[in-house]
Amino acid sequence: MRKNSMKNTRINGEVQRVLAEVIRGEIKDPRISPLTSVIAVEVAPDLKTCKAWISVYGDEQAKKDTLAGLKSAEGYIKNQLAKQINLRNTPEIHFIVDESIAYGVRMSKLIDDVIKNDEEGNKE
Repeated sequence: MRKNSMKNTRINGEVQRVLAEVIRGEIKDPRISPLTSVIAVEVAPDLKTCKAWISVYGDEQAKKDTLAGLKSAEGYIKNQLAKQINLRNTPEIHFIVDESIAYGVRMSKLIDDVIKNDEEGNKE
């Protein structure tokens, strides 16, 4: 199976949907931030491993705590994944914190500040 085949794309989408549901609604770990979202999922073609990029809104401590909570709940998450998706193998999940949303928000704020300062400079 090629890495970007239709089958793999469907599996990635389904795993992402199930991970988001489990993280949002079923895990009761207080370390996991309620503002955690699954950005992307990449399941290996052999279905043995899975990389899940997550975004956590908050400071660095919230990100570390959420990652620690997800790592401790990895067995439960894998079990739920196996129950909800019928795959030959249930992949090992590796969580990766994605900084792209926070970076985008920060850049957008900087651009807005530059535009505001430029408009104030033109009024004078």
